[in-house]
Amino acid sequence: ATELGRAVPGGRQGGDEPCVRLLAPSSAERAEVAAVLVGRAGTAGAVLTALCLLLAAPPTVRIVHSGLACNIEEERYSERVYTIREGETLELTCLVTGHPRPQIRWTKTAGSASDRFQDSSVFNETLRIANIQRHQGGRYYCKAENGLGSPAIKSIRVDVYYLDDPIVTVHQSIGEAKEQFYYERTVFLRCVANSNPPVRYSWRRGQEVLLQGSDKGVEIYEPFFTQGETKILKLKNLRPQDYANYSCIASVRNVCSIPDKMVSFRLSNKTASPSIKLLVDDPIVVNPGEAITLVCVTTGGEPAPSLTWVRSAGGLPEKTVLNGGTLTIPAIASEDAGTYSCVANNNVGNPAKKSTNIVVRALKKGRFWITPDPYHKDDNIQIGREVKISCQVEAVPSEELTFSWFKNGRPLRSSERMVITQTDPDVSPGTTNLDIIDLKFTDFGTYTCVASLKGGGISDISIDVNISSSTVPPNLTVPQEKSPLVTREGDTIELQCQVTGKPKPIILWSRADKEVAMPDGAMQTESYDGILRIVNVSREMTGTYRCQTSQYNGFNVKPREALVQLIVQYPPAVEPTFLEIRQGQGRSVTMSCRVLRAYPTRVLTYEWRLGSKLLRTGQFDLQDSTEYTVSSLSRDSYGIYNCNIINEAGAGRCSFLVTGKAYAPEFYYDTYNPLWQNRPRVYSYSLQWTQMNPDAVDRILAYRLGIRQAGQQRWWEQEITVNGNIQKGELITYNLTELIKPEAYEVRLTPITRFGEGDSTIRVIKYSAPVNPHLREFHCGFEDGNICLFTQDDTDNFDWTKQSTATRDTKYTPNTGPNADRTGSKEGFYMYIETSRPRLEGEKARLVSPVFSVAPKNPYGATNTAYCFSFYYHMYGQHIGSLNVYLRLKGQTAIENPLWSSSGNKGQHWNQARVNISPPTSFQLIFEGIRGPGIEGDIAIDDVSIVEGECMKSDQPANNLRSGAVGTLAHIRLIPVTILMSVLSHQR
Repeated sequence: ATELGRAVPGGRQGGDEPCVRLLAPSSAERAEVAAVLVGRAGTAGAVLTALCLLLAAPPTVRIVHSGLACNIEEERYSERVYTIREGETLELTCLVTGHPRPQIRWTKTAGSASDRFQDSSVFNETLRIANIQRHQGGRYYCKAENGLGSPAIKSIRVDVYYLDDPIVTVHQSIGEAKEQFYYERTVFLRCVANSNPPVRYSWRRGQEVLLQGSDKGVEIYEPFFTQGETKILKLKNLRPQDYANYSCIASVRNVCSIPDKMVSFRLSNKTASPSIKLLVDDPIVVNPGEAITLVCVTTGGEPAPSLTWVRSAGGLPEKTVLNGGTLTIPAIASEDAGTYSCVANNNVGNPAKKSTNIVVRALKKGRFWITPDPYHKDDNIQIGREVKISCQVEAVPSEELTFSWFKNGRPLRSSERMVITQTDPDVSPGTTNLDIIDLKFTDFGTYTCVASLKGGGISDISIDVNISSSTVPPNLTVPQEKSPLVTREGDTIELQCQVTGKPKPIILWSRADKEVAMPDGAMQTESYDGILRIVNVSREMTGTYRCQTSQYNGFNVKPREALVQLIVQYPPAVEPTFLEIRQGQGRSVTMSCRVLRAYPTRVLTYEWRLGSKLLRTGQFDLQDSTEYTVSSLSRDSYGIYNCNIINEAGAGRCSFLVTGKAYAPEFYYDTYNPLWQNRPRVYSYSLQWTQMNPDAVDRILAYRLGIRQAGQQRWWEQEITVNGNIQKGELITYNLTELIKPEAYEVRLTPITRFGEGDSTIRVIKYSAPVNPHLREFHCGFEDGNICLFTQDDTDNFDWTKQSTATRDTKYTPNTGPNADRTGSKEGFYMYIETSRPRLEGEKARLVSPVFSVAPKNPYGATNTAYCFSFYYHMYGQHIGSLNVYLRLKGQTAIENPLWSSSGNKGQHWNQARVNISPPTSFQLIFEGIRGPGIEGDIAIDDVSIVEGECMKSDQPANNLRSGAVGTLAHIRLIPVTILMSVLSHQR
């Protein structure tokens, strides 16, 4: 009770219903617990007042790691830095407290916007990143919130360590300087390696380590502009001994066990930067479908340069075939055109680069337009006036483009009255004009312009233009029944503009009433027949659309345009679309359905239904909502209520699920030391929960408890009766016993009312050695992998070993050590010291307990709290040394107080030791085993326990409090007394 009050502060006034109840398995245990509480608090009323706790609590957060870190540092302002090697697995766990159970979210902020943690968040307690990469370093945040107070946020900075292979480049001042005033040959060897943390470099010439000042002809320095991350080796005025094999060693000083990396370079009098030659023309003009081969050869460079091909825009085409310096593109296409470069590099001087441009011939997009006499305002073609015909194509390469003109199939040459011109390529590329001066009747006919490329291999584009008395400019109209157009959401609609004239130009559609894109996403949509077809119309497409003529394939005159109005009808949008209402029988329920938007908004009707049964109908006037009330709920009035609000386009529906189901219980995850009765093979678990909104429905009569071992299919169920009303925030406790170590279990809890079963809640309970062990109940049989948080002392000579008889080595030393654990089980575990070789006489193995926190001292008491410390020991063999136990107090790590000691052979059986201790502050226990004169000296310990109160005399039986597994939820609203004791996690 004291511990719960400390963990969850707050309370209710006396006289209220108590908000903690214990599901005690037996009346005898309830009586015993009640007697202890009353004895401590003075009166039963004081006990109940102390137990009325407000359990709702805002979240708290703590971040723990899996232990794969190279290092954990606490920097200034409590910043935690987690260092991990690239390629390892990052695993961070967010430990939270708070009730209701907080929601957890992991996020990362560091680097660029694209470096967000997988562009999303992780909503699990554990954040796990396998094969972590350098760009995934940064600050990770764990945020927990449960709606109470401010969210709890903790962060940890993850630093990813790595070391790439170093690269050595060589630079010579002579020939690379802009002015030829260097008369000596000075060579710079530059070593670079990407790393975190910053790399340190060292140089060798052959086997000789080069240091600053060790050779007058050598200088080693770090240029300022590289911030110390680049090591330069300067060889001044080259000497014969300078022609040698140089090695650069990059090191990050073995952090995260990252080994050093080395690269070598052979410097000789032939060392030279690369030079290359392209055995191709520039540019290369080819036809689509042809195969193209580019050949690049080296003409110099020592060591031999490596050749690579790159493309200026994007990567190389997927079909590219590379063979050394030869690049082949089979069946080239227009998208493969561009600048291709051959790059040669041998880490000496600057890379050599040669480029060529590949041009793929193409002709596409042929169009024409007719321009009437510009000196007259009339848009029509008339006899005696000028008319100009223009043709345009897109051509690659543009300089190969040629045009030919024909009239009625016969070649047409430029003359005084028929003037053929090429437009300036910079003004209107790929365009030719035919000016007909003083149009005559005999000039009527079909004019054809043919575009072709000089190189051939590409099909010509032919464009026909008819000039006659029927050639007239366009006009646009909208059929009367086509505007406004009324349609329903989801339909397919066609907007139509009728175009007259000859020839008929391309029609451009756009939105007239707003600067938004067309349904296909473009700002303009082309149509050759004047029809705009829209599939799956939505309400956002309501508005006015503009159709207008373009100059292409028509007259080059002021555009004609027309407007079409589109009206999209849609059914009412309502709220709520779904709402669950939980209410007990005999109570009233009111449901309200509101219209958010609809078109048309007039002539709205509504109908209320329960299932298929019609309850009420009506029509909206000025209001925008309708209500329906059930004055007294009965079993028949539960169900789904639908409110349909209807217009011409359809109906919107509000659905209400009216139910008497109880809300789900909320498990209480912050139970102080939920594990108890920690016996060697089984454990018990204090399951605690509160009931969400217990007053919303009928009284909860019972809970159905289901439990199954993790990974199993079958649930074992039982019903727990509830007497009386459960209060909001009341903590309910039920003890699960006889759970098998170290198995985890799924627990399902379902409330039951007279309506039936409510919503279930499932959680997993796991066995682990108590992080904050209960002194009165602490018992360690060393059955767990973490051996109850005991640790090996770093200052001893060797370690204690966990073992069972069933798993011990077949080559064990006979005539020493136990044949079973303390209970007689050959499968049970114990801790022992192995004294076989290479152990020597007098060597020590020390096992250190966790830190135990004692109960606060009573200010009016005269003495500290007493505890009984007991353990079993086994000392059998002719060479047994000594077993010592020490007490270490908090703040006195250098002082160890002897508690108990024994030496010599005690026989082939387990013995129990009991010691009364009264520590004034937090403490640790240390078991020290000392090796005797020979190999038959194994010492073992088992079943370590610490119990509040002095040790009983040997002739008194132990009075163990029995803990049953099941029982009825009783009216005794008490919880077990807990002792203030915690195990602080061991930190390096």
